Amino acid sequence: MKRLIAFFSACLFALTSFANDEIVVPSTMDQVTVYSRGAQIFRTAKYSIRQGTSVYAIEGISPHIDPNSLQVKASGKVIILDSKYDIKYPEPKDPNLEGLPLKIRKAIERLEDSIFHLNFNRSQNQNELDLYNSSKRILAQNGAIRGEGKVNDSIELLQKAMDYYTRKVLELNKLISGLQLKMRDQDEELKDMQRRLRDLKNFASNAQLNPKPQGPTHRILITLSSDITTSGGFEVSYLVNNAGWIPLYDLRADASASSINLNYKAQVYQNTGVDWDKVKLNLSTNDPYQNKTLPLLHPWYVDAPRVTYGGQAGRPRKYEEAKMQYQSVTEDEVAESPANAGYRMNMDAQTAADFTQTVEHLISAEFRIDLNYSIPSNNQRQMVLIKNIDLKSKFKYYSVPKYDQHVYLMAEIADLADHQLVPAQANIFFDGSYIGETMLNPGQMQDTMSLSLGRDPNILIKRRLLQNECKDKVIGSTREKIIAYQYEVRNLKSQAVEVYVLDQMPLSTNSQVEIEALELSKGKVREKDNQVEWKLKLKPKESEVFDFKYRVKHDKDIQVYL
Repeated sequence: MKRLIAFFSACLFALTSFANDEIVVPSTMDQVTVYSRGAQIFRTAKYSIRQGTSVYAIEGISPHIDPNSLQVKASGKVIILDSKYDIKYPEPKDPNLEGLPLKIRKAIERLEDSIFHLNFNRSQNQNELDLYNSSKRILAQNGAIRGEGKVNDSIELLQKAMDYYTRKVLELNKLISGLQLKMRDQDEELKDMQRRLRDLKNFASNAQLNPKPQGPTHRILITLSSDITTSGGFEVSYLVNNAGWIPLYDLRADASASSINLNYKAQVYQNTGVDWDKVKLNLSTNDPYQNKTLPLLHPWYVDAPRVTYGGQAGRPRKYEEAKMQYQSVTEDEVAESPANAGYRMNMDAQTAADFTQTVEHLISAEFRIDLNYSIPSNNQRQMVLIKNIDLKSKFKYYSVPKYDQHVYLMAEIADLADHQLVPAQANIFFDGSYIGETMLNPGQMQDTMSLSLGRDPNILIKRRLLQNECKDKVIGSTREKIIAYQYEVRNLKSQAVEVYVLDQMPLSTNSQVEIEALELSKGKVREKDNQVEWKLKLKPKESEVFDFKYRVKHDKDIQVYL
Protein backbone atom coordinates (compact mmCIF):
# COMPACT_ATOMS: atom_id res chain seq x y z
CA MET A 1 0.00 0.00 0.00
CA LYS A 2 2.85 2.40 0.84
CA ARG A 3 4.49 1.66 -2.49
CA LEU A 4 1.23 2.47 -4.32
CA ILE A 5 0.88 5.77 -2.47
CA ALA A 6 4.48 6.67 -3.25
CA PHE A 7 3.93 5.82 -6.92
CA PHE A 8 0.84 8.06 -7.20
CA SER A 9 2.65 10.85 -5.34
CA ALA A 10 5.53 10.67 -7.79
CA CYS A 11 3.12 10.76 -10.75
CA LEU A 12 1.27 13.74 -9.25
CA PHE A 13 4.56 15.55 -8.68
CA ALA A 14 5.64 14.86 -12.26
CA LEU A 15 2.33 16.17 -13.65
CA THR A 16 2.53 19.26 -11.44
CA SER A 17 6.11 19.93 -12.53
CA PHE A 18 5.12 19.55 -16.18
CA ALA A 19 2.19 21.94 -15.73
CA ASN A 20 4.38 24.56 -14.13
CA ASP A 21 7.12 24.42 -16.77
CA GLU A 22 7.25 27.55 -18.89
CA ILE A 23 6.92 27.01 -22.62
CA VAL A 24 8.65 29.73 -24.63
CA VAL A 25 6.68 30.49 -27.80
CA PRO A 26 8.05 32.71 -30.61
CA SER A 27 6.09 35.89 -31.29
CA THR A 28 5.89 38.43 -34.10
CA MET A 29 5.46 42.18 -33.80
CA ASP A 30 2.85 42.90 -36.47
CA GLN A 31 1.63 46.40 -35.72
CA VAL A 32 2.57 49.47 -33.70
CA THR A 33 0.31 52.42 -32.85
CA VAL A 34 2.51 55.41 -32.10
CA TYR A 35 1.04 58.15 -29.93
CA SER A 36 2.35 61.65 -29.40
CA ARG A 37 3.92 60.11 -26.30
CA GLY A 38 4.33 56.37 -26.06
CA ALA A 39 3.40 53.51 -28.37
CA GLN A 40 1.13 50.48 -28.26
CA ILE A 41 2.75 47.24 -29.41
CA PHE A 42 0.73 44.41 -30.96
CA ARG A 43 2.23 40.90 -31.01
CA THR A 44 0.90 37.55 -32.18
CA ALA A 45 2.01 34.02 -31.26
CA LYS A 46 0.79 30.42 -31.59
CA TYR A 47 0.47 27.76 -28.92
CA SER A 48 -0.31 24.05 -28.47
CA ILE A 49 -1.68 22.78 -25.18
CA ARG A 50 -2.38 19.40 -23.65
CA GLN A 51 -5.15 18.72 -21.22
CA GLY A 52 -4.49 20.64 -18.04
CA THR A 53 -2.72 23.89 -17.24
CA SER A 54 0.31 25.33 -19.04
CA VAL A 55 2.34 28.52 -18.74
CA TYR A 56 3.57 30.19 -21.96
CA ALA A 57 6.31 32.80 -22.13
CA ILE A 58 6.54 35.46 -24.85
CA GLU A 59 10.01 36.98 -24.85
CA GLY A 60 11.54 39.99 -26.59
CA ILE A 61 9.41 42.45 -24.62
CA SER A 62 10.55 46.02 -24.11
CA PRO A 63 11.85 46.82 -20.61
CA HIS A 64 9.88 50.10 -20.81
CA ILE A 65 6.50 48.34 -20.81
CA ASP A 66 3.60 49.67 -18.75
CA PRO A 67 2.36 46.47 -17.02
CA ASN A 68 -1.06 48.01 -16.36
CA SER A 69 -1.70 48.29 -20.11
CA LEU A 70 -1.18 44.57 -20.86
CA GLN A 71 -4.03 42.94 -22.81
CA VAL A 72 -4.10 39.28 -23.91
CA LYS A 73 -6.55 37.47 -26.17
CA ALA A 74 -6.43 33.79 -27.10
CA SER A 75 -8.24 31.76 -29.73
CA GLY A 76 -9.28 28.13 -29.17
CA LYS A 77 -11.09 26.22 -26.45
CA VAL A 78 -8.96 27.46 -23.56
CA ILE A 79 -9.36 29.60 -20.47
CA ILE A 80 -6.89 32.40 -19.72
CA LEU A 81 -6.15 31.99 -16.02
CA ASP A 82 -3.50 34.69 -15.73
CA SER A 83 -1.34 37.07 -17.74
CA LYS A 84 1.47 39.19 -16.34
CA TYR A 85 4.74 40.93 -17.08
CA ASP A 86 7.82 39.14 -15.75
CA ILE A 87 11.60 39.52 -15.66
CA LYS A 88 13.79 36.42 -15.79
CA TYR A 89 17.35 36.84 -14.56
CA PRO A 90 20.04 34.49 -15.91
CA GLU A 91 21.75 32.08 -13.55
CA PRO A 92 25.50 32.61 -13.17
CA LYS A 93 27.63 30.00 -14.92
CA ASP A 94 31.19 28.94 -14.22
CA PRO A 95 33.63 29.72 -17.01
CA ASN A 96 34.14 26.81 -19.38
CA LEU A 97 37.75 26.18 -20.37
CA GLU A 98 36.99 23.30 -22.71
CA GLY A 99 38.11 23.92 -26.24
CA LEU A 100 40.98 26.22 -25.29
CA PRO A 101 44.44 25.46 -26.65
CA LEU A 102 46.46 23.22 -24.33
CA LYS A 103 49.11 25.92 -23.81
CA ILE A 104 46.52 28.51 -22.75
CA ARG A 105 44.67 26.07 -20.52
CA LYS A 106 47.85 25.03 -18.72
CA ALA A 107 48.92 28.67 -18.31
CA ILE A 108 45.59 29.47 -16.69
CA GLU A 109 45.88 26.46 -14.35
CA ARG A 110 49.47 27.37 -13.36
CA LEU A 111 48.48 30.95 -12.68
CA GLU A 112 45.52 29.89 -10.56
CA ASP A 113 47.78 27.53 -8.53
CA SER A 114 50.44 30.23 -8.11
CA ILE A 115 47.86 32.76 -6.99
CA PHE A 116 46.53 30.27 -4.44
CA HIS A 117 49.98 29.52 -2.94
CA LEU A 118 50.98 33.18 -2.98
CA ASN A 119 47.82 34.10 -1.10
CA PHE A 120 48.59 31.34 1.41
CA ASN A 121 52.16 32.61 1.99
CA ARG A 122 50.96 36.18 2.29
CA SER A 123 48.41 35.07 4.88
CA GLN A 124 51.23 33.45 6.93
CA ASN A 125 53.28 36.62 6.71
CA GLN A 126 50.31 38.65 7.85
CA ASN A 127 49.91 36.38 10.89
CA GLU A 128 53.58 36.88 11.81
CA LEU A 129 53.20 40.63 11.36
CA ASP A 130 50.19 40.68 13.64
CA LEU A 131 52.16 38.67 16.26
CA TYR A 132 55.10 41.10 16.22
CA ASN A 133 52.79 44.12 16.52
CA SER A 134 51.05 42.46 19.49
CA SER A 135 54.43 41.80 21.14
CA LYS A 136 55.33 45.48 20.80
CA ARG A 137 52.04 46.51 22.40
CA ILE A 138 52.50 44.03 25.29
CA LEU A 139 56.08 45.20 25.82
CA ALA A 140 55.02 48.85 25.85
CA GLN A 141 52.25 48.13 28.39
CA ASN A 142 54.56 46.24 30.81
CA GLY A 143 54.77 47.80 34.26
CA ALA A 144 58.56 47.77 34.34
CA ILE A 145 58.73 49.79 31.14
CA ARG A 146 56.04 52.18 32.36
CA GLY A 147 58.01 52.78 35.61
CA GLU A 148 55.58 51.05 37.96
CA GLY A 149 56.45 48.93 41.00
CA LYS A 150 59.98 48.39 42.39
CA VAL A 151 61.65 49.76 39.28
CA ASN A 152 61.12 53.27 40.61
CA ASP A 153 63.18 52.42 43.70
CA SER A 154 66.19 50.95 41.85
CA ILE A 155 68.22 52.68 39.19
CA GLU A 156 69.85 49.37 38.28
CA LEU A 157 66.51 47.67 37.61
CA LEU A 158 65.34 50.66 35.59
CA GLN A 159 68.53 50.58 33.51
CA LYS A 160 68.14 46.84 32.82
CA ALA A 161 64.45 47.32 31.84
CA MET A 162 65.29 50.12 29.44
CA ASP A 163 68.12 48.09 27.85
CA TYR A 164 65.84 45.11 27.38
CA TYR A 165 63.03 47.24 25.94
CA THR A 166 65.38 48.98 23.47
CA ARG A 167 66.91 45.71 22.30
CA LYS A 168 63.57 43.95 21.84
CA VAL A 169 61.88 46.90 20.09
CA LEU A 170 64.75 47.20 17.64
CA GLU A 171 64.55 43.48 16.97
CA LEU A 172 60.80 43.55 16.46
CA ASN A 173 60.94 46.64 14.21
CA LYS A 174 63.52 44.89 12.01
CA LEU A 175 61.29 41.84 11.70
CA ILE A 176 58.19 43.96 11.00
CA SER A 177 59.99 46.00 8.30
CA GLY A 178 61.22 42.86 6.62
CA LEU A 179 57.77 41.32 6.58
CA GLN A 180 56.17 44.52 5.23
CA LEU A 181 58.72 44.69 2.41
CA LYS A 182 58.16 41.01 1.64
CA MET A 183 54.36 41.44 1.63
CA ARG A 184 54.60 44.46 -0.67
CA ASP A 185 56.58 42.36 -3.17
CA GLN A 186 53.96 39.63 -2.83
CA ASP A 187 51.15 42.14 -3.52
CA GLU A 188 52.88 43.34 -6.68
CA GLU A 189 53.44 39.77 -7.83
CA LEU A 190 49.84 38.86 -7.02
CA LYS A 191 48.53 41.87 -8.96
CA ASP A 192 50.64 40.92 -11.98
CA MET A 193 49.39 37.31 -11.86
CA GLN A 194 45.78 38.38 -11.63
CA ARG A 195 46.23 40.71 -14.59
CA ARG A 196 47.72 37.91 -16.71
CA LEU A 197 44.94 35.55 -15.65
CA ARG A 198 42.31 38.15 -16.56
CA ASP A 199 43.93 38.66 -19.98
CA LEU A 200 43.89 34.93 -20.66
CA LYS A 201 40.23 34.61 -19.69
CA ASN A 202 39.34 37.65 -21.79
CA PHE A 203 41.07 35.95 -24.69
CA ALA A 204 38.83 32.95 -24.16
CA SER A 205 35.75 35.15 -24.00
CA ASN A 206 36.69 37.06 -27.16
CA ALA A 207 37.34 33.79 -28.95
CA GLN A 208 33.73 32.85 -28.05
CA LEU A 209 34.93 29.82 -26.13
CA ASN A 210 33.00 30.99 -23.08
CA PRO A 211 29.33 31.99 -23.19
CA LYS A 212 28.80 35.76 -23.12
CA PRO A 213 27.06 37.15 -20.06
CA GLN A 214 23.41 37.83 -20.71
CA GLY A 215 21.14 40.41 -19.16
CA PRO A 216 17.63 39.88 -17.80
CA THR A 217 14.90 38.69 -20.14
CA HIS A 218 11.71 40.77 -20.20
CA ARG A 219 8.71 38.65 -21.04
CA ILE A 220 4.98 38.08 -20.70
CA LEU A 221 3.69 34.95 -18.94
CA ILE A 222 0.28 33.59 -19.97
CA THR A 223 -1.36 30.75 -18.03
CA LEU A 224 -3.89 28.67 -19.99
CA SER A 225 -6.20 25.87 -18.93
CA SER A 226 -7.88 23.40 -21.27
CA ASP A 227 -9.94 20.21 -20.95
CA ILE A 228 -8.66 18.88 -24.27
CA THR A 229 -5.53 18.91 -26.37
CA THR A 230 -5.83 21.85 -28.72
CA SER A 231 -3.95 24.71 -30.37
CA GLY A 232 -4.59 28.36 -31.14
CA GLY A 233 -3.07 31.80 -31.14
CA PHE A 234 -2.33 34.74 -28.86
CA GLU A 235 -2.94 38.43 -29.50
CA VAL A 236 -0.96 40.54 -27.06
CA SER A 237 -0.86 44.34 -26.78
CA TYR A 238 0.84 46.65 -24.31
CA LEU A 239 1.94 50.26 -23.96
CA VAL A 240 5.59 51.34 -23.88
CA ASN A 241 7.18 54.72 -23.29
CA ASN A 242 10.38 56.15 -24.81
CA ALA A 243 8.60 56.44 -28.15
CA GLY A 244 6.41 58.92 -30.00
CA TRP A 245 6.05 61.07 -33.10
CA ILE A 246 6.46 64.76 -33.83
CA PRO A 247 4.34 66.33 -36.60
CA LEU A 248 6.00 68.40 -39.29
CA TYR A 249 4.56 70.20 -42.30
CA ASP A 250 5.84 71.33 -45.67
CA LEU A 251 3.80 74.13 -47.21
CA ARG A 252 4.46 74.64 -50.91
CA ALA A 253 2.93 77.63 -52.64
CA ASP A 254 2.95 78.66 -56.28
CA ALA A 255 2.06 82.17 -57.35
CA SER A 256 0.24 80.83 -60.40
CA ALA A 257 -1.95 78.44 -58.37
CA SER A 258 -4.92 79.13 -56.15
CA SER A 259 -4.02 76.54 -53.50
CA ILE A 260 -1.20 75.56 -51.17
CA ASN A 261 0.09 72.02 -51.16
CA LEU A 262 0.63 70.60 -47.66
CA ASN A 263 2.80 67.60 -46.85
CA TYR A 264 1.72 66.19 -43.49
CA LYS A 265 4.72 64.30 -42.11
CA ALA A 266 5.61 62.56 -38.88
CA GLN A 267 9.02 62.20 -37.28
CA VAL A 268 8.78 58.82 -35.55
CA TYR A 269 11.32 57.88 -32.89
CA GLN A 270 11.70 55.10 -30.35
CA ASN A 271 14.21 53.97 -27.76
CA THR A 272 12.31 51.06 -26.24
CA GLY A 273 15.17 48.57 -26.38
CA VAL A 274 13.48 46.48 -29.12
CA ASP A 275 13.76 47.22 -32.85
CA TRP A 276 10.54 47.52 -34.85
CA ASP A 277 11.23 45.43 -37.92
CA LYS A 278 8.85 45.73 -40.90
CA VAL A 279 5.73 46.59 -38.91
CA LYS A 280 2.51 48.33 -39.87
CA LEU A 281 2.48 51.82 -38.37
CA ASN A 282 -0.54 53.64 -36.99
CA LEU A 283 -0.06 57.26 -35.94
CA SER A 284 -2.51 58.56 -33.35
CA THR A 285 -3.00 62.13 -32.13
CA ASN A 286 -3.97 60.76 -28.72
CA ASP A 287 -1.71 61.10 -25.68
CA PRO A 288 -2.26 58.17 -23.29
CA TYR A 289 -0.34 59.96 -20.53
CA GLN A 290 -2.54 63.05 -20.62
CA ASN A 291 -5.02 63.65 -17.84
CA LYS A 292 -8.42 62.19 -18.83
CA THR A 293 -10.37 63.29 -15.74
CA LEU A 294 -12.93 66.07 -16.03
CA PRO A 295 -12.19 68.84 -13.49
CA LEU A 296 -14.82 69.47 -10.84
CA LEU A 297 -16.14 72.83 -9.70
CA HIS A 298 -16.05 73.45 -5.96
CA PRO A 299 -17.98 76.11 -4.03
CA TRP A 300 -16.45 79.53 -4.59
CA TYR A 301 -16.51 81.61 -1.43
CA VAL A 302 -15.75 85.33 -1.33
CA ASP A 303 -14.97 87.16 1.84
CA ALA A 304 -13.17 90.42 2.62
CA PRO A 305 -10.26 90.86 2.91
CA ARG A 306 -9.30 87.24 2.22
CA VAL A 307 -10.45 85.61 -1.03
CA THR A 308 -10.31 81.89 -1.84
CA TYR A 309 -11.03 80.43 -5.23
CA GLY A 310 -12.69 77.05 -5.33
CA GLY A 311 -10.73 75.78 -2.33
CA GLN A 312 -7.42 76.51 -4.10
CA ALA A 313 -5.71 79.55 -2.61
CA GLY A 314 -3.55 81.61 -4.89
CA ARG A 315 -5.11 80.40 -8.17
CA PRO A 316 -7.62 82.84 -9.68
CA ARG A 317 -10.93 81.72 -11.06
CA LYS A 318 -10.01 83.12 -14.50
CA TYR A 319 -7.09 80.68 -14.67
CA GLU A 320 -9.35 77.67 -14.10
CA GLU A 321 -11.94 78.97 -16.59
CA ALA A 322 -9.28 79.55 -19.24
CA LYS A 323 -7.81 76.09 -18.66
CA MET A 324 -11.22 74.37 -18.95
CA GLN A 325 -12.12 76.43 -22.00
CA TYR A 326 -8.87 75.49 -23.77
CA GLN A 327 -9.36 71.80 -23.01
CA SER A 328 -12.98 71.80 -24.17
CA VAL A 329 -12.20 73.68 -27.37
CA THR A 330 -9.35 71.44 -28.47
CA GLU A 331 -11.19 68.20 -27.67
CA ASP A 332 -14.39 69.32 -29.40
CA GLU A 333 -12.52 70.43 -32.50
CA VAL A 334 -10.81 67.07 -32.79
CA ALA A 335 -14.03 65.19 -32.10
CA GLU A 336 -16.15 67.08 -34.63
CA SER A 337 -13.63 67.16 -37.50
CA PRO A 338 -14.72 64.98 -40.45
CA ALA A 339 -12.35 62.39 -41.90
CA ASN A 340 -10.34 63.14 -45.00
CA ALA A 341 -9.77 60.56 -47.69
CA GLY A 342 -6.26 61.74 -48.47
CA TYR A 343 -4.71 63.21 -51.57
CA ARG A 344 -2.93 61.57 -54.46
CA MET A 345 -0.23 63.60 -56.12
CA ASN A 346 -0.52 64.11 -59.83
CA MET A 347 2.62 62.20 -60.73
CA ASP A 348 3.58 58.78 -62.00
CA ALA A 349 5.12 57.46 -58.78
CA GLN A 350 3.01 56.89 -55.68
CA THR A 351 3.96 58.22 -52.25
CA ALA A 352 3.45 56.88 -48.76
CA ALA A 353 0.47 59.25 -48.42
CA ASP A 354 -1.45 57.08 -50.89
CA PHE A 355 -1.38 54.24 -48.36
CA THR A 356 -2.69 56.26 -45.40
CA GLN A 357 -6.23 55.89 -44.11
CA THR A 358 -7.61 58.38 -41.61
CA VAL A 359 -9.73 56.84 -38.86
CA GLU A 360 -11.66 59.30 -36.71
CA HIS A 361 -12.26 58.48 -33.04
CA LEU A 362 -14.33 60.42 -30.55
CA ILE A 363 -11.36 62.22 -28.99
CA SER A 364 -8.52 61.61 -31.44
CA ALA A 365 -7.61 60.78 -35.01
CA GLU A 366 -5.57 57.80 -36.19
CA PHE A 367 -3.66 57.47 -39.45
CA ARG A 368 -3.28 53.89 -40.61
CA ILE A 369 -0.38 53.49 -43.02
CA ASP A 370 -0.56 50.38 -45.18
CA LEU A 371 3.22 50.11 -45.54
CA ASN A 372 5.87 48.26 -43.57
CA TYR A 373 8.37 50.40 -41.67
CA SER A 374 11.50 49.47 -39.73
CA ILE A 375 12.26 51.80 -36.81
CA PRO A 376 15.44 50.88 -34.90
CA SER A 377 15.68 51.50 -31.17
CA ASN A 378 18.21 54.32 -31.38
CA ASN A 379 16.07 57.40 -30.60
CA GLN A 380 16.73 58.74 -34.12
CA ARG A 381 13.83 60.42 -35.91
CA GLN A 382 12.59 58.70 -39.04
CA MET A 383 10.36 60.56 -41.47
CA VAL A 384 6.96 59.07 -42.32
CA LEU A 385 4.62 60.75 -44.81
CA ILE A 386 1.04 60.79 -43.55
CA LYS A 387 -0.80 62.52 -46.37
CA ASN A 388 -0.50 65.13 -49.08
CA ILE A 389 -3.38 67.57 -49.55
CA ASP A 390 -4.22 70.83 -51.33
CA LEU A 391 -5.51 73.65 -49.14
CA LYS A 392 -7.78 76.24 -50.67
CA SER A 393 -6.19 79.62 -50.18
CA LYS A 394 -6.24 83.21 -51.36
CA PHE A 395 -3.06 85.16 -52.06
CA LYS A 396 -2.91 88.82 -51.05
CA TYR A 397 -0.20 91.45 -50.74
CA TYR A 398 -0.01 93.32 -47.43
CA SER A 399 2.22 96.07 -46.12
CA VAL A 400 2.51 97.90 -42.79
CA PRO A 401 4.90 100.76 -43.70
CA LYS A 402 4.73 102.22 -40.21
CA TYR A 403 7.02 99.39 -39.05
CA ASP A 404 8.40 97.85 -42.24
CA GLN A 405 8.43 99.47 -45.69
CA HIS A 406 8.22 96.19 -47.56
CA VAL A 407 5.32 94.34 -49.16
CA TYR A 408 4.59 90.78 -47.97
CA LEU A 409 2.73 88.05 -49.82
CA MET A 410 0.14 86.49 -47.53
CA ALA A 411 -1.82 83.27 -48.08
CA GLU A 412 -5.18 83.01 -46.34
CA ILE A 413 -5.99 79.36 -45.65
CA ALA A 414 -9.44 78.22 -44.59
CA ASP A 415 -10.89 74.98 -43.17
CA LEU A 416 -7.71 73.65 -41.59
CA ALA A 417 -9.74 71.74 -38.99
CA ASP A 418 -11.11 69.46 -41.72
CA HIS A 419 -7.80 67.63 -42.09
CA GLN A 420 -7.07 66.40 -38.55
CA LEU A 421 -3.95 68.54 -38.21
CA VAL A 422 -2.18 69.26 -34.93
CA PRO A 423 -0.04 72.29 -33.97
CA ALA A 424 3.48 71.88 -35.35
CA GLN A 425 6.38 73.55 -37.12
CA ALA A 426 5.98 74.11 -40.87
CA ASN A 427 8.59 74.68 -43.58
CA ILE A 428 7.49 77.18 -46.24
CA PHE A 429 8.43 76.89 -49.91
CA PHE A 430 7.35 79.47 -52.48
CA ASP A 431 7.92 79.03 -56.21
CA GLY A 432 10.38 76.23 -55.44
CA SER A 433 12.47 78.30 -53.02
CA TYR A 434 12.73 77.80 -49.28
CA ILE A 435 11.26 80.82 -47.48
CA GLY A 436 11.53 79.91 -43.80
CA GLU A 437 9.57 78.40 -40.94
CA THR A 438 6.29 79.16 -39.23
CA MET A 439 4.03 77.67 -36.59
CA LEU A 440 0.88 76.01 -37.95
CA ASN A 441 -1.85 75.96 -35.30
CA PRO A 442 -5.14 74.52 -36.60
CA GLY A 443 -6.64 74.70 -33.10
CA GLN A 444 -6.91 78.47 -33.14
CA MET A 445 -10.36 80.04 -32.98
CA GLN A 446 -10.15 81.98 -36.25
CA ASP A 447 -11.80 80.45 -39.32
CA THR A 448 -8.95 81.54 -41.58
CA MET A 449 -5.22 81.35 -40.96
CA SER A 450 -2.90 83.90 -42.55
CA LEU A 451 0.44 82.57 -43.66
CA SER A 452 3.28 84.91 -44.59
CA LEU A 453 5.24 83.79 -47.66
CA GLY A 454 7.87 86.50 -47.35
CA ARG A 455 8.71 89.82 -48.99
CA ASP A 456 8.12 90.60 -52.65
CA PRO A 457 10.97 92.83 -53.92
CA ASN A 458 9.02 93.71 -57.08
CA ILE A 459 6.48 95.84 -55.22
CA LEU A 460 7.94 98.99 -53.67
CA ILE A 461 6.35 101.16 -51.02
CA LYS A 462 7.47 104.38 -49.33
CA ARG A 463 5.99 106.25 -46.36
CA ARG A 464 7.26 109.75 -45.58
CA LEU A 465 6.21 112.41 -43.13
CA LEU A 466 4.88 115.63 -44.73
CA GLN A 467 6.64 118.25 -42.65
CA ASN A 468 4.80 121.15 -44.33
CA GLU A 469 1.42 119.64 -43.52
CA CYS A 470 2.18 118.82 -39.87
CA LYS A 471 1.12 121.47 -37.39
CA ASP A 472 1.10 121.93 -33.64
CA LYS A 473 -0.79 125.02 -32.44
CA VAL A 474 -2.75 126.32 -29.45
CA ILE A 475 -6.10 128.03 -29.94
CA GLY A 476 -7.46 129.38 -26.67
CA SER A 477 -7.49 126.53 -24.17
CA THR A 478 -7.24 123.87 -26.90
CA ARG A 479 -4.16 122.37 -28.41
CA GLU A 480 -4.35 120.97 -31.92
CA LYS A 481 -1.87 118.62 -33.63
CA ILE A 482 -2.05 117.62 -37.29
CA ILE A 483 0.02 114.64 -38.54
CA ALA A 484 0.30 113.94 -42.26
CA TYR A 485 1.99 111.17 -44.27
CA GLN A 486 2.30 110.44 -47.96
CA TYR A 487 2.47 106.93 -49.47
CA GLU A 488 3.83 105.85 -52.81
CA VAL A 489 3.31 102.28 -54.07
CA ARG A 490 4.91 101.02 -57.29
CA ASN A 491 4.29 97.69 -59.07
CA LEU A 492 7.36 96.42 -60.93
CA LYS A 493 5.83 93.05 -61.71
CA SER A 494 4.66 91.95 -65.17
CA GLN A 495 1.12 91.30 -63.95
CA ALA A 496 -1.49 93.32 -62.09
CA VAL A 497 -1.53 93.05 -58.29
CA GLU A 498 -3.83 93.92 -55.43
CA VAL A 499 -2.07 95.48 -52.44
CA TYR A 500 -3.47 96.17 -48.99
CA VAL A 501 -1.73 98.97 -47.07
CA LEU A 502 -2.33 99.20 -43.30
CA ASP A 503 -1.79 102.07 -40.90
CA GLN A 504 -3.54 103.42 -37.84
CA MET A 505 -4.70 106.46 -35.90
CA PRO A 506 -4.34 106.63 -32.12
CA LEU A 507 -7.25 105.59 -29.91
CA SER A 508 -8.52 107.98 -27.27
CA THR A 509 -9.38 106.74 -23.79
CA ASN A 510 -10.05 110.26 -22.52
CA SER A 511 -13.16 112.23 -23.43
CA GLN A 512 -11.05 115.41 -23.52
CA VAL A 513 -8.86 113.97 -26.33
CA GLU A 514 -10.46 113.93 -29.80
CA ILE A 515 -9.11 112.05 -32.82
CA GLU A 516 -10.36 113.05 -36.26
CA ALA A 517 -9.41 111.82 -39.74
CA LEU A 518 -8.74 114.67 -42.20
CA GLU A 519 -7.50 112.81 -45.30
CA LEU A 520 -7.93 109.08 -45.97
CA SER A 521 -7.74 108.90 -49.80
CA LYS A 522 -10.37 106.14 -50.07
CA GLY A 523 -9.02 104.37 -47.01
CA LYS A 524 -11.42 102.66 -44.62
CA VAL A 525 -11.27 103.05 -40.84
CA ARG A 526 -12.06 100.16 -38.49
CA GLU A 527 -13.78 101.77 -35.52
CA LYS A 528 -12.79 99.28 -32.85
CA ASP A 529 -9.07 100.05 -33.16
CA ASN A 530 -8.83 103.00 -35.62
CA GLN A 531 -6.90 100.86 -38.08
CA VAL A 532 -6.94 102.23 -41.63
CA GLU A 533 -6.80 100.01 -44.70
CA TRP A 534 -6.20 101.01 -48.33
CA LYS A 535 -6.94 98.58 -51.13
CA LEU A 536 -4.91 99.36 -54.28
CA LYS A 537 -5.16 97.75 -57.70
CA LEU A 538 -2.01 98.36 -59.67
CA LYS A 539 -1.35 97.47 -63.27
CA PRO A 540 2.13 96.37 -64.39
CA LYS A 541 4.68 99.18 -63.92
CA GLU A 542 2.00 101.42 -62.41
CA SER A 543 2.44 103.65 -59.34
CA GLU A 544 -0.05 105.28 -56.99
CA VAL A 545 0.40 108.09 -54.47
CA PHE A 546 -2.03 108.96 -51.65
CA ASP A 547 -2.05 110.99 -48.44
CA PHE A 548 -3.01 110.13 -44.88
CA LYS A 549 -3.76 112.95 -42.42
CA TYR A 550 -5.42 113.10 -38.99
CA ARG A 551 -5.88 115.62 -36.18
CA VAL A 552 -5.56 115.30 -32.39
CA LYS A 553 -7.34 117.94 -30.22
CA HIS A 554 -7.12 118.17 -26.43
CA ASP A 555 -6.94 120.61 -23.55
CA LYS A 556 -3.62 122.43 -23.58
CA ASP A 557 -2.98 121.46 -19.95
CA ILE A 558 -3.08 117.77 -20.86
CA GLN A 559 0.13 116.15 -22.02
CA VAL A 560 -0.47 113.78 -24.97
CA TYR A 561 2.37 111.74 -26.48
CA LEU A 562 2.07 110.63 -30.10
